[in-house]
Amino acid sequence: MSDTMRTTARALVAPGKGILAADESTGTIEKRFDQIGVASTEDTRRAYRQMLFTTPGLGDHISGVILFDETIRQATDDGVPFVKVLEAAGSIPGIKVDTGAKPLALFPDETVTEGLDGLRQRLAEYRELGTRFAKWRATIIIGDGTPTGFAILANAHAMARYAALCQEADIVPIVEPEILMDGDHDLTACEGATGRTLDALFAQMRDHRLDLPGSLLKVNMIVPGKGSPNQVDDHAIAEATIRCLTDHVPAEVPGIVFLSGGMSDEEATSRLNEMNRIGGFPWQLSFSYGRALQHPALLAWGGDASRVAAGQAALAHRSKMNGLARSGDYDPALETAA
Repeated sequence: MSDTMRTTARALVAPGKGILAADESTGTIEKRFDQIGVASTEDTRRAYRQMLFTTPGLGDHISGVILFDETIRQATDDGVPFVKVLEAAGSIPGIKVDTGAKPLALFPDETVTEGLDGLRQRLAEYRELGTRFAKWRATIIIGDGTPTGFAILANAHAMARYAALCQEADIVPIVEPEILMDGDHDLTACEGATGRTLDALFAQMRDHRLDLPGSLLKVNMIVPGKGSPNQVDDHAIAEATIRCLTDHVPAEVPGIVFLSGGMSDEEATSRLNEMNRIGGFPWQLSFSYGRALQHPALLAWGGDASRVAAGQAALAHRSKMNGLARSGDYDPALETAA
């Protein structure tokens, strides 16, 4: 097994740094552009991501950037490939390789992620394009009788197969089982579903002979469903998350990067900060945020070429705030001081 993957995995969770998830599918980014009244075309998407990737000092707090297939093939106005722009900034290029969560046949209201067909060939091409890590997301749904054990197993098996193909190609796999916040379930239900999912995932990864130090876990924090009447504070979320991860994630995994789905920008930062203030765990706890890093930049930019610097300032600020949360040094007062 290549030492390069272990080195890359550690670099992605280096102190003070985390990952920018810029791997939105064409459909997802269209929804975000709709919010600011910008038409989603190949060129507007390229202009937006150019704004993000050329942010001065990007590599200070962004260790890696997850790209979409379209984006990894794009370049700046000057013709510099985005991969080269990121490398020059000190950020490692990554790629999303799954093709999305689809209905799991004969299991109502559950999904399984697709994308294994042809993956070996796609990974070889992405490695040639400069990719050093990849990501695969599965969605686990808490509902009446869900998640079933079979849906958890189906997703864990597919994710382990993806991860094995990544390591075969000398690419660090990020495995992302996301327990969705949709629903009215409480904190305990989220913790239970997350624990079951992680147990199945790491059992499959071991069966598939994965090198855990050459991989990373991207996962949800333990939070109540959005519709739950029993909402809790950031400290309770941090304690439950650390407890769940301690019980279900092997210590050999070098880092855990959280997703920000369903949280506000500042909630995502504050909760990560609270966990790192508590401390006492074997892995680096970091971030792999999409919307919670990009949203302020998207609003500040607004599709206007004259506001690129404003968009970049917004991204730099959120990156710095999350960088501080890596060591438990974030303070909400820093938001108003910006």
